[in-house]
Amino acid sequence: MNFVPFLRAVALALSGLAFSAHVFAAASTTFSFVGVGDPSASSVNVATGMASLSVDVIDLGVAVSGNNQVAFRFTNTSGSSLTDVYFDDGALLGISSISDSGTTVDFSKLASPGNLPAGNNLTPGFTSTAGFSADSNPPASPNGVTSREWLTITFDLQSGKDYWSVIDALALPNGGGTGDLRIGLHVQSFADGGSESFVNAPDGISAPVPEAKTYAMMFAGLGLVGFTVLRRRGA
Repeated sequence: MNFVPFLRAVALALSGLAFSAHVFAAASTTFSFVGVGDPSASSVNVATGMASLSVDVIDLGVAVSGNNQVAFRFTNTSGSSLTDVYFDDGALLGISSISDSGTTVDFSKLASPGNLPAGNNLTPGFTSTAGFSADSNPPASPNGVTSREWLTITFDLQSGKDYWSVIDALALPNGGGTGDLRIGLHVQSFADGGSESFVNAPDGISAPVPEAKTYAMMFAGLGLVGFTVLRRRGA
């Protein structure tokens, strides 16, 4: 059997589906975190946090309100507990919703304290934008984000801003200054009982990728192409 025509058809399908995925698929970009440079911080705890904390920034497109929306999905793979999340400036308009992985994660809008602990060690100092924060409800550590748990905070964006505006701001082109978006995390219950603060790393970025449903569509399309080609050859 000569499979050349079939392989050509598959190649054409791949190129077409890849183009469709690029145009229509919601994108997701992952950012990692670094310590805020607190001189009193535990180097072990900071290293643990840097290895275990991440945020997936997900394009949700246009909401019913007419504003673009972006979701921030936080994960923590260590036994510590992520208890406070702060946002500093950027293209954000306001928190639309907060969701989580289940009964052992419980967050509300507005963190206490109101600003990232030790955030003044950053240059410029971290100042949480009014209303752009959330923390775990008491008891704080048991209700925080720990291993195999997640927290998602969805934001409406300012008029004229979109997902790529947020990604550009998170890359901190102004060194954390005006127009940049910094995310601060406060993490408690490290192995020694201590707590530390972290901020997004501008170089801790992975390339945007399509959502899982896009891959499912691609494989379904390939299967349809293969079936069509084989059916024609058998005709």
